[in-house]
Parts: sequence; structure tokens; C-alpha cells
Amino acid sequence: MPYRKISRDVKIAAIRLYERELLDLEDILDCCGFARRTWFRILKLWRETGDVIPESQSIRGRVRNLDQEDLAYLLELIRDNPDYFLDELLYLLDTNRFISVHYTTIFRELERLNVSRKKLKKIALERNEERRADFVARMAKYDPEEVGFLDEMSKDGRSLGRRYGRSRKNRRAEKKQVYVRGRRTSTEALLTLDGIVAGTVVEGSMTKELFLEYLEFNVVMDIITPEDAAGYYGHAGYF
Repeated sequence: MPYRKISRDVKIAAIRLYERELLDLEDILDCCGFARRTWFRILKLWRETGDVIPESQSIRGRVRNLDQEDLAYLLELIRDNPDYFLDELLYLLDTNRFISVHYTTIFRELERLNVSRKKLKKIALERNEERRADFVARMAKYDPEEVGFLDEMSKDGRSLGRRYGRSRKNRRAEKKQVYVRGRRTSTEALLTLDGIVAGTVVEGSMTKELFLEYLEFNVVMDIITPEDAAGYYGHAGYF
């Protein structure tokens, strides 16, 4: 009889028919199309391992250049310094693990580990966690309706220019854009639960004198009532 692949389900079904004595052995062999020698080999494997398919002893494919310990070392390096370049990781592997591989190997292994390249979120090294916690505790005294956020932005003739574009391969992406700064304006606004309020626009940069004037005549006089102002100024450091 020529070699043919017998599915695992058929083998298990034959084993169950035999163990439960639902059919005679000859009927099982006839229904499943087993040779007697094949049947006893399957039965022996089932009784020894609990399965009808032998466990593969060979490693398929090419052996990887980096083992699990090397990959764990790469992940540790990335956790400590997420801005490492591939050539820097290559140098550290060669120096500390005595492994010489190509940088494309590191790139592929990082992809398999679901490590991707993305925009880096920068955290101030000088940040003090105790002072941050103290600030959060002090701000918790206020209701959301009492809190406002001031922010400033500037615009000139070059603000609308985009830094990235598309073109065919081996061709530059070119577009005529304004190079002269032109007229520069600064915008200041207060953000509250009601939206953006008390906005102002000045030509040039927002100086200290202009900012204090904006606080007095736009924020305090137009937005805050005299009763609210008395309560707000009673809290040290509100403005």
C-alpha cells in the first residue's frame, strides 16, 4: 500500500472505537483503511505518549543567531535607553555578549518582539516627583469650575509649511513655500470647562507687561466676578 497521510482525528476515532469495544478490530481497520502494522504502531504510540502523532525531534529552519538570553539583553538595553540606534545595539552585543551579527538581524528580532520605532516622549530629567505630588495635592482643593489653563502660541508666514511630503522613488518631494517670516503674531487664551475664553492677539512676542495687562483687563475683569475674585485671590498662588 502506498504511503498516505492519516489525519490525527481519524487515528483518535479508531482508538476510541477499539477501547470502547464498539467495533471489532477487523471492522475498524476496514472502515479506516489502516494496515494491521500501521494500527499496532499507532496503538503503541498512544499507550506510551497519550497521543497518536510522534513528537518532532528535529528543529525546523535555520538556527537563530540570537537566543532567548540575547533577546532579553536587547530588551533590557531598550528599556534603559529607548533611543539607541541599531549600530549602538550591535556594538553592545559584540562587546558585552561577544556576538557578531548584522544590524538587520537585530531589526528583524526586534520586530518579532513587537518592538517598533516611534516618536520619543521626552521626560524632564530635572522633574521632582515629590514636588509634583505636592502640586497635585494643592490643586485638589479646587473644583474644576475654578481652574483655568493659559497657553500661548505664535504664527508667522512660515507656520503653515509642512515638513513631509510624497513623491516617486528616487525623486525629491518639492513644493514652493514661504521662506520669509513676515508678520509675527502671538495669541494667548484661557481654557476652562466652558471652552476657550478671554483670548487676545498681539503683534510680535508676548512680553511680561502685555501678559500682565491681558490678565488684568481680559481675564480678571471680563471673566471673573468680584465675588469670585475675592475668593480666588484668597488662595495663595492661584495666579
